[in-house]
Amino acid sequence: MSDELVRAQQRGFGKRVSFGERPALLVVDFSRAFTDPAHSLGADVTAQIGEANRLLDAAHAAGIPVYLSTIAYRDPATESRVWGEKIDGLRDLVLGSEAVAQDPRLARAPSDNILVKRFASCFFGTPLAEDLAREGVDTLIIAGCTTSGCVRASAVDACQHGLRAIVAREATADRFEAAHQQSLTDIEVKYGDVLPVTEIVAVLRDLPQRARRAG
Repeated sequence: MSDELVRAQQRGFGKRVSFGERPALLVVDFSRAFTDPAHSLGADVTAQIGEANRLLDAAHAAGIPVYLSTIAYRDPATESRVWGEKIDGLRDLVLGSEAVAQDPRLARAPSDNILVKRFASCFFGTPLAEDLAREGVDTLIIAGCTTSGCVRASAVDACQHGLRAIVAREATADRFEAAHQQSLTDIEVKYGDVLPVTEIVAVLRDLPQRARRAG
C-alpha cells in the first residue's frame, strides 16, 4: 500500500461499501473489438475473460440479473461525436457487425441482458438505472474493460445512482497497466470496493442461504 493511499485512508477515504441485499453483475464491453488484439481497440484479455466466467457462472447459479454491454452505432461517424474524433477505432463499431458481438468465450446464458451503449458509462443514455431499480438491485458487481475507461465510468455512475459498486479486480482489463492500477485505486478510494474474484464468488454462492436465513 502506497504512502499516499495510507494518508488518504487516514483522512477518511476508502471506506468499505460492502454488499447490499440484491446484487447484479455487469460485464463491460468484452465484445470482439476489445478482446481481439488484431483490432485497433483490442488487447489480449484471455485471463480476464476466464475470471469473468467465474463471476458469470456464480451469478447464473445465484439467479441474479446479468448485463453484458457493447458499444455500437448505426452511424458511428455522427453518433460517436467527439469521442469518435478522439479514437478512430470507434468508427468500426457498427450495430450488427461482428466487432460489437460479445466474445464467444464468455459463459453466457439465455437470460443475460445485452446493453447497447454509445459512450463510456453503461448508465449514460441507456435504461440500465431504470432496469436495476425495477429489479430492486442495490449492488452492482462490475467486470470488463477498460478499467480506466468504461469500467471506471460505470463504477462512478453506479455510485452516483446510489448503488454499491463492487469491481472485480482480476476480471478487469486495460491496455495500459499503469492506468489499470491507478483506476482501481481511484475506485477503491472514492467510489466502491475493489475485491478479488474469489471473494465475490463466495458472496454469490452464499446468496441462497442468506435469503433463506432472512426469510
